Amino acid sequence: MPCTITLRPREPPPSILVSHLSSRSGSKRLHSLTRHSRNRRRPQVKIGVLGTGLMGAPMALRLMSSGHKVWVYNRTPARLKPLELAGATVCRTPLDLVQSVEAIVVMVTNGAAVRSLFTEMGAGDRPSPLSDRTIIQMSTIAPDESQTLSQIITQAGGTYLEAPVLGSIPEAKNGKLIVMVGASAEDYERWQPLLNCLGDTLYHLGPVGSAATLKLAMNQLIGSLTTAFAQSLGLVQAAGLNADTFMAVVRQSALYAPTFDKKLHRMQTRQFTDPNFPAKHLLKDMELFVAAAESAGLAAFPAESVRQLVEQTVAAGFADDDYAALFNIVSPQPQPGQPPD
Repeated sequence: MPCTITLRPREPPPSILVSHLSSRSGSKRLHSLTRHSRNRRRPQVKIGVLGTGLMGAPMALRLMSSGHKVWVYNRTPARLKPLELAGATVCRTPLDLVQSVEAIVVMVTNGAAVRSLFTEMGAGDRPSPLSDRTIIQMSTIAPDESQTLSQIITQAGGTYLEAPVLGSIPEAKNGKLIVMVGASAEDYERWQPLLNCLGDTLYHLGPVGSAATLKLAMNQLIGSLTTAFAQSLGLVQAAGLNADTFMAVVRQSALYAPTFDKKLHRMQTRQFTDPNFPAKHLLKDMELFVAAAESAGLAAFPAESVRQLVEQTVAAGFADDDYAALFNIVSPQPQPGQPPD
């Protein structure tokens, strides 16, 4: 069931809005705070999805299964066929999509791709087709990029929310994403029911830029945790220790993170195809984090070392494979006939 958490900066401790009943004590008070959001009917919305890749496609399917009418666009038309068969309306151009919908979810690779789509949607035209439209920008981009895009949409007469997510394909299919939102309180309130179709936990962090910042902080952890785990697993294997024992100890300790088990089998078998998150996307996010950290006056060299590792992973031919392929750089596989180091 959905959980909504609103964090308001520079105010007293944030109110936590949980839109389901807890069986534990104190649940009545939580319920009284949030009954309006839990029981609110989700009106059917005409919504467009720009970008139907690994995440965009299951998100579009989820929106349709929640009762919304969905229009879709992707630069690779072949990716649209399964969505068309499921009931989505395929658009030939981003502008065609904008003219058919009330809100547009954007889930593409990077900031440059988002800006290109905005141009194709007529963001710079006057009057703009984006007037009275809402953009829900869910791609991982830099905070300053998101703020600039917000200004462009506002000047065009539209509404802009940033809503990057945590989670992968299974969570997108099942509406279990964690959604971090940067927007005005009014815009967040208006679009919360729609966002709850995609995620069962929403965090309203504050204005545009705040959610983009937190998303980079989260993805830095993805890279750093996976790097640390790969190095420890590599050492354990190189020393001839039992990996099951290693994992048993880790799971019983405060050092454990669920991502370790998610990536263990891939690393042990060195099977990195069919990715939930390609290495090339993690590289982009590590680059964004390093830039943001340096801009904030932080020592960015720890993240920079992870960025370099992911860069080597991409250069080694694993760009489109799961980012766990960085294990092949940390612990190279001996070539046939070559004894291990």
